[in-house]
Amino acid sequence: MRNTRKRGQADRSALTRGVSAPGVAADNTDGGYNAGIAVFSYIVGGIIVWSLIGWGLDYLWGTRWIVLAGALLGAVGGFYLSHMHGLTSSRKNADERHAPSAPSQDGKDSAK
Repeated sequence: MRNTRKRGQADRSALTRGVSAPGVAADNTDGGYNAGIAVFSYIVGGIIVWSLIGWGLDYLWGTRWIVLAGALLGAVGGFYLSHMHGLTSSRKNADERHAPSAPSQDGKDSAK
């Protein structure tokens, strides 16, 4: 079967969807569960990959500590990637301002 949509319409819809980081919706809101899974996979994936690299170097060089350094490097790299993709940023209200984290200046509670 042929696609009945015109090529221009498909190109425009791809542009309006936008491309974002894993776990983040196209309108830059947090993805909730998906963002958590993305952060978890970055960190665990980094630990596994860099631990295996460290294990291989330990095997070649006859040491024992590089695997631990690789695991630490993988965890730090996973946190860094998730932060750079905007998955660990603070929550925002619907009007794109940060949610209040302290009492207001006049001492009154801003909760509704």
